[in-house]
Amino acid sequence: MSEPIKVEFIENFLVVWDSTQSLALYKKGYYGKPLGIPKPKMAEFNAPLILDLMEGLYLAEKEEIEVWEGSDKSKVSFKKLRERARKLYVEFDLKYSVYSDLRDKDFIVTPGIKYGCDFAVYKHGPGVEHAPYMVSVKKSKDNITATEIVKAGRLATTVRKRFIVAIPKPKAEELQYLIFKWFKA
Repeated sequence: MSEPIKVEFIENFLVVWDSTQSLALYKKGYYGKPLGIPKPKMAEFNAPLILDLMEGLYLAEKEEIEVWEGSDKSKVSFKKLRERARKLYVEFDLKYSVYSDLRDKDFIVTPGIKYGCDFAVYKHGPGVEHAPYMVSVKKSKDNITATEIVKAGRLATTVRKRFIVAIPKPKAEELQYLIFKWFKA
């Protein structure tokens, strides 16, 4: 295993300042967003990389990055990073379990806010393809109305994606994925 990449914790984001390391991390799994490049068309850039807390926590757990903070450059523990993420994200632990599971299965996972869901999921990566899936994370006890399913399905169909509901099982390492496919009559 190679040396972890040094990352600075600033507010609610993580920054990889070294552009060579930024590019390497981005190429490893389309992690983060290159600063000043909204939609990189190719995996070649010379810029710092901004990571959100969800992917930063995942990379810290996998020992790919080492997180530092403040003028004294003190090391940030995994526990502190997770506590900050729990304050930032609603139902963080549920969403993180889905994010981790999808990443562990070699999918590329990005925030899905522009689709009104938790994650946009790619097989190959942004810029290579459009995300084929939009994923919403729900608790097993959540009620989902028929109207919500129809709304999500119509949106997914409009943007040419499959709508998936991810349901982490309580007190288990297991996740259930429900995928919806719409047919035209």
